[in-house]
Amino acid sequence: MLTATSLQFAGTAAAAEYERVLNGKFDSGSADPWWSSAGVTNRVTGGELCAAVTGGTTNPWDALIGQNGVPFESGQSYTFSFDAYATTAQTVAAAAGESVSPYRGIAKQDFALTTTKQHYTFTFTSALDFPDAGNGQVAFQLGGQTFDNTICVDNVSMVGGVKPPGGVNPNPTKKVQVDLVAYVPGLPKRATLVSTATAPQQWTLKNSAGATVATGQTAPKGADATSGDSVHLIDFSSFDTPGTGYTLSVGADSSFPFDISADPIKKLRYDSLAFFYHQRSGTPIDAQYVGSEYARPAGHVNVAPNQGDNNVPCRAEISCGYTLDVRGGWYDAGDHGKYVVNGGIAAWQLLNSYERAVRLGDASAFRDGTLAIPEKSNGVPDLLDEARWEVDFLLKMQAPDGMAHHKMHDAAWTALPTRPELDDQPRRLSATSTAATLNLAAVAAQASRLWRDIDATYSAKLLAAARKAYTAAKANPAKLADPNDNVGGGAYDDKTVTDEFYWAAAELYTTTGDSSYRADVTSSPHYKAAGLTRAGFYWGGTAPLGDITLAVAPNGLPAADVTAIKSVFASVADQHLTAMGQMGYATPYDNSTDGYVWGSNSAVLNNAQVLALAHDFTGAAKYRDGVFEALHYLLGRNPLSTSYVAGYGDQAVRNVHHRFWAKQNDATLPIAPPGSLSGGPNSALQDPVVQRLLVGCPQQKCWVDDIGAYSVNEVAVNWNSALAWVTGWAAEKSGKPTTPPPSDCEVKYDANKWQGGLSAHVALKNTGTTAWTSWKLAFSFPGTQKVTSGWSANWNQTGRDVTATNMSWNGQVDPGKSVYIGFNASGGGDDPKTFTINGKTCKTG
Repeated sequence: MLTATSLQFAGTAAAAEYERVLNGKFDSGSADPWWSSAGVTNRVTGGELCAAVTGGTTNPWDALIGQNGVPFESGQSYTFSFDAYATTAQTVAAAAGESVSPYRGIAKQDFALTTTKQHYTFTFTSALDFPDAGNGQVAFQLGGQTFDNTICVDNVSMVGGVKPPGGVNPNPTKKVQVDLVAYVPGLPKRATLVSTATAPQQWTLKNSAGATVATGQTAPKGADATSGDSVHLIDFSSFDTPGTGYTLSVGADSSFPFDISADPIKKLRYDSLAFFYHQRSGTPIDAQYVGSEYARPAGHVNVAPNQGDNNVPCRAEISCGYTLDVRGGWYDAGDHGKYVVNGGIAAWQLLNSYERAVRLGDASAFRDGTLAIPEKSNGVPDLLDEARWEVDFLLKMQAPDGMAHHKMHDAAWTALPTRPELDDQPRRLSATSTAATLNLAAVAAQASRLWRDIDATYSAKLLAAARKAYTAAKANPAKLADPNDNVGGGAYDDKTVTDEFYWAAAELYTTTGDSSYRADVTSSPHYKAAGLTRAGFYWGGTAPLGDITLAVAPNGLPAADVTAIKSVFASVADQHLTAMGQMGYATPYDNSTDGYVWGSNSAVLNNAQVLALAHDFTGAAKYRDGVFEALHYLLGRNPLSTSYVAGYGDQAVRNVHHRFWAKQNDATLPIAPPGSLSGGPNSALQDPVVQRLLVGCPQQKCWVDDIGAYSVNEVAVNWNSALAWVTGWAAEKSGKPTTPPPSDCEVKYDANKWQGGLSAHVALKNTGTTAWTSWKLAFSFPGTQKVTSGWSANWNQTGRDVTATNMSWNGQVDPGKSVYIGFNASGGGDDPKTFTINGKTCKTG
């Protein structure tokens, strides 16, 4: 995972010399957004982009490295400059042109590279117009040679034009912003209208049939600085009838459809946890648990081309003199690294979700058999099974002296995309650190407590490791992670570790009752939630984790001290609610100091956990309502009309920054699976894609659904753990599952099959009370079927997803009537199980 501290980037270019190329200096150690063609492998080494080119190509353009989305303006002058050299002298071409068919050229010039780095430049005038990061491209043509070669470039620049690069977020937005998924019956239901009107506006709530079910007046709020919108608030809490396909309208503007139901939150509780099985390293991801689209072989288990995780040495510069077997654990984020400080808080959050449910709620939702994982029938609660996959990895990161290595990952940044089992990079351990060691101590002590009555031997092993780690940390209280260790993985340096000491001591004291740990707890400057503020907690600020354990789990502290901790949670929760009451898009987030930061969505959720615990400690409904407001923001009630959780909502994130979930870059790979959380808005604009697209964006709009936008659209285990904690809590507070209203459509599917093909007849029946004036059927094939021809409908297939829309003559379907369509297909597999018509799930006959 990348972090803000791992990046360096240039400031705005001088007026009239607008830089068009991004990441042309390669100082961050990453090649993004530079790409390479087949037969070319990009690596950033020593601050240069070096392309290893396989020989035997015919034309110069048969081997390429380049960057897309480069804006050009017709009639404007540009200067293309770069430094370059080759292992073997050869001629290359520097080119500017169009990145999509018909691939029109703007300019090209040949340069004879030598084995010595030299500076090259040429100037041209563009005859094509690709403004605002359109289809413009710069590229180096490296082919046409019989021999293998390596060409390195640096300081790549394209300046000129009259209009600064940049633009606006390309995602379509609505003026009526709602939770795109669902509002829970019995709880407040609020939305946001974008409007400059100063007078209240009438809103209308319609059901799936288009009938008006409620109306009311908006409350004008005026300018909302964080989003840049002028807003009104809409409160339709008085309407509480469960159903699907509701829309909220003001004048001609309508929202995306949404449900009134608790069911989606209950489903998200498990989908957010399924993320962790997807991220497992060192084991096959089996189709029976994730479906064939997301199945893959085990990564990093010493099967070629992997160099494996079973015998990993330290980085050369630290030369620890031993290797460790660190197979297992979760890939931290969109890359293949595994980090103790991220894995620590993520594992703790899952374990705390279970412990909190046992002590204050209902743990039955996490019983054995509730998750789709291989351990689902071993008699252990599935949430603990998933957390153990990471806890065991943390144990493996412990050095012989008791300290824990900070992280391990590839020696250089892994190319995007790269499936885990195809990663050929050497793996390296970074140095041990006090922060990582205390993460291990805290989580191992917490886990020991939870496994005490499940597996006494394992519990004892965990406690021994926790004690050893804590002792080692006290002997090395200031061994900090190197802030410059950011090649191949983020640095995750942390200059203050008093918070980790407090957290680890709190866990060890709660598990053991030992007086030495108690003394460290009560003497800490963080004691009694002294460090909890609206800024919340994260991997580098962990003191509140200790407070949560001391407030939730039984221990020997004075009752007054525990009460004091709980009162701080309520006080901070009140501060959040006060601030949320002034926002256009209510969310528990403090942007007053740093704006919206890398992983802002996880901060929203960690603060929602504070609100949830305040409700647990006080019973006050206002805190519960605040938690659901946070979820509404993440699921679509935000200025981008976007659900930041994959698979949830009509406009949900798809193209997260990930080496395997990389369909945007490789059509054979999947999009992000349901339940994956995007990092969210980051007003610092810390990657090349957002630096080009989002210059000048209001804070809450500094986000784009692009795989290259790693500073806003990456995923991470410690972000999804926050989502899992909050949705688990919210599902518990949502009451019994609601029963959806009867379906107003029915689909009968009958297929005649033969070896390698089928012919299907499909009947669509309107079982509702309103005529269809048009219809759209949608379903997904579970196998390899491909529609080859069809009749009585317009058929279309993308991947496994199939749609059929009406012809001009059969769109009208009256109540009780049917329309008959069909298709032929190649391939084989089971019949589709679920069909929707006009977005509604239909009964199957």
